[in-house]
Formats: sequence, structure tokens, C-alpha cells
Amino acid sequence: MEVLPLVALVAGSAAVAGLARRTPVPAPLLLVAAGLLAAYVPGVPAYALDPHIVLPLLLPPLLYTAAVDSSYLDLRANVRPIAMLSVGYVLFATVAVGYAAYLLVPGLSLPVALVLGAVIAPPDAVAATAIARKLRLPNRITTILQGESLVNDATAITAYKVALAAAVGVSAGWAGGIAEFLLASVGGIGVGLLLMVPIHHLRTRLKEPLLQNTLSLLIPFVAYAAAERVHASGVLAVVVVALYLGHRNWQVDFATRLQEEAVWKVVAFVLESVVFALIGLQLPVVLTGLGEYDGLHAATYATAVFLAVVVARFLWVFPATFVPRWLSPRIRDRETETDWKAPVIVGWAGMRGVVSLAIAFSVPVDVPHRNLILFLTFTTVIGTLVVQGLTLPPLIRALQLPPRDVQAETLAEAQAQSEASRAAEERLAELLEEPENSTLPPPLADRLRTVMERRRNAVWERLGEVNPETGESADDVYRRLAREMIAAEREVFVTLRDDRRIDDEMLRALLRRLDLEEAAAYREEN
Repeated sequence: MEVLPLVALVAGSAAVAGLARRTPVPAPLLLVAAGLLAAYVPGVPAYALDPHIVLPLLLPPLLYTAAVDSSYLDLRANVRPIAMLSVGYVLFATVAVGYAAYLLVPGLSLPVALVLGAVIAPPDAVAATAIARKLRLPNRITTILQGESLVNDATAITAYKVALAAAVGVSAGWAGGIAEFLLASVGGIGVGLLLMVPIHHLRTRLKEPLLQNTLSLLIPFVAYAAAERVHASGVLAVVVVALYLGHRNWQVDFATRLQEEAVWKVVAFVLESVVFALIGLQLPVVLTGLGEYDGLHAATYATAVFLAVVVARFLWVFPATFVPRWLSPRIRDRETETDWKAPVIVGWAGMRGVVSLAIAFSVPVDVPHRNLILFLTFTTVIGTLVVQGLTLPPLIRALQLPPRDVQAETLAEAQAQSEASRAAEERLAELLEEPENSTLPPPLADRLRTVMERRRNAVWERLGEVNPETGESADDVYRRLAREMIAAEREVFVTLRDDRRIDDEMLRALLRRLDLEEAAAYREEN
């Protein structure tokens, strides 16, 4: 692809995603709609989605950033429902949707229909994370959706390979399919386990933040490529490494964490924006190869497959939620009680995304009905994103799910900060008694105590009364005044630079100090 169309794609996607932040519509939906409209604007080039780019180059960093931000402890606590969805549901959807397509489309063989089922079986990691983040779903539902979307691509890709082998006549049978599935899953997890400790060791030994962040950007590609090299699941390798690094991220120095968070926010924002815009831009490419099917039949097939995808998810989610609880007292004791509302949300939150399209585009051209597979995958992705994505917020409001207890979360944070502050006070007292620290002037020791006290009180102040006119707590007022003071200092520094009383290098050093202080004052607002 030429440079200018690529720059236009990134810039246009970022602009639409930025606009979405000012609207109640989740960014993925607005980006897909913009892509659909832009696909037929004169002068817009054809952006053909290349699976050799999406799967090895776009999928690893998107999975990595989603997994790093996930809670390993929460995922482990919900491993049963996550496994039921990420493995059990994907295999069930592959068979159920594939068989429905086999019955519906004349001349479609069962192996080819199963290829279609595997392609559209996995809900999308990016869509699930973006929608859940936007809607602020209860923690357990968010964890289950994120956990499912992190692992299900590996199941779907393996199921696709087995179905494709059967479709082209080189299948090794059920035994071969099971062996390939085990190789992909166990091998992917194994590669991740082998890589995670050395990579974390290297991250903690590097002392230069730029080098550490360069390594951070390479990690998902290294893990994915290493696993795929041995015919294992690159998806699982990336997820395993990312979960381990995210769980131990506290062991990396603060400068790296600050820089890494900013870098990955930009990477995730750009890639998420691009992949959803690319989905909409595929419309001309998909329709071009559909000449052998008239519009009515194509629309009928698309509607039926979309409905099969939706129904199959509910057919799996409800039994998978309640049957194990009925059968096992141990599961009832270990897992929190749930009602019918949570399965409804999980069932309706099965949006498909760019991975399904990328797999569909990788179907060999000599596979029968390939163009129909592309079309049905595209319509299912668009249908789930638009229909389910637009109706999910009002559905959640209608079900009146219990909101997150912000007061309880703030109280827990305040209690944690109090315990940490007591430990810091004790450590400071020990250090001040040591001879090598006797030269510290009392005002500086008092400053350390003041900063510590400020951290301890800040969270408690958020629980206190607020100004009835402005809605600000005492902590809000403190941060606002601190930032106003910093802004006044910043203006003076710039004036001194403009008057040639300090140079640009000194200005940058002074502004960086202010930036760090402002970041400390601003941290509670993001």
C-alpha cells in the first residue's frame, strides 16, 4: 500500500474515534459506519484486508494491551465460565452455525459450512473490551467477556484449520483434529510460559526507559512468532506472556511504567481505530465477488446466519451458566450467585470483529463458495456490531443491573493507602535514625511527611462533603489550585525563555519538573 492512503486511513480513523468520545455511541460502531460510508466516496482507495498483515501484525499488539490491562487474579477466579465461552462456545458455535448454513445454502458442503462456522464463531477482543469499558459493566461480567475474547481466537483459528483441511480433502479425521487442537493450545501456553520469565527478567534489568519500551513493543510479536514457528497458538502465547508481565508490572521502575502506559495507549488507540474502520471499508471488496448470488438470496442467507449466530450464543450461555451450578455444590460455593440478567448481557455481547474477517480473507481461492463465506462473515460482523452494539446500552439500562459501588471502591482504596502510609512512616523513621541520613535538614524531613500525609488524605477527602454549587470535594479544589499555580509558573518560565534569560534546554528541564508535579496532581482524574 502506498504511504498516502495509509496515512489517510490512520488520520481519518483517529479523527472519527476522537469524535466518538464526544458522543454516546461507542467508537467501534462509529468507525464501522464511517468506513461503510467512506468505501463509496469518490477518490477513496480500495483497502483490501490482508490476513498476512492483520493476524501477525495487528492482532498481537491488540491482544497484548488488552491482556496486560486485565486482572490475572480476576481471570483465574472466573476460569470456568471463561473456558466455557472461549473453548466450549466457540466449538459449539462452529458446529451449530456451520450446520445451519449447510441446511440453508444449496450446494454448500458440510466441511465448507464448518469453515464458515469457525470463521464467525469468536467474539472480538477489541469490540468486547471497548464496549465493556464504555458501558462500565459490573466487574465480573467485564472480566468474563475480556477473558473469553482473549482466548477464543486461538480456539477459532484451530477449528478453522481443521475444518479447512476437511474442506480441501486433506483431513486426518477427528483424531488428527483433536491432536492439532491440543498442539495449538498446549504448545501456545507452553511457549508463553517459556518466554514470560526471561522477558520479565530482561525488563527488570534494563535501566533505560527507552530500551525497556522498545522491548515492550517487540514482546507481542516475538511471542506470537515463536509460537507460530512451532505450529502452536500465537494468540495463547501472547496472552500468557502479557498476563504475567501485567501481574508483575510493579517490579519495573516507575519511569518505564509511566512511559509504557502512554506508548501503549497511543498504539491501542491507533490500531483499534484502524481495524474497525477497515471492517467498514471492506464492503466493495466483499460485494465484488458475490456476482453468482442474487440480492434476495444473499440477504436471506445473511439474515439467517446472523440469527443463527445470535441464537447459538444464547443456547450455549444459559445452560453453561446454570447447569454446572445445579450439578456441583462446589461450583455454587466457589462462585458468586447470579440471576438470569448476567447471562442475557453476556449472550447479547457477542460482537464479531476484524479477526473473523481476516480469517475469512485467508480462505484459499479454490475453496468452493469462498465469496459467499466472505460475504456472510462481513454481514455477520456488521450485524453484530451495529445491532448488538447499539442495543446493548439500552438493554443494560432496562435490566437495571446493580451499578458498581463507587463509594465502597473509594473506601477500599483509602484503607489501602492508609496501610501503605503507615508503612512509609515507619520506614522514614528508621531511615532518619541512620547516621548517613543525619545531614537531612528537618524542613526536608517534614516535607517528606507532608507529601506522605497528602497521599493518605487525598482519597479520604473524596469521601467527604462536596461543594453544593461546584460539586467539588476538598481534594478536587486542592488539585485545581495546584494546577493553576503550576500554570502560573509555566508562563513565567516561557517568558524568561522568550526574553533570552534562560535557553530552551533549561526551559525543557524546568517544564518537565512541572509536568511531573501536574501529573501527580492530575492522577485521580483519569
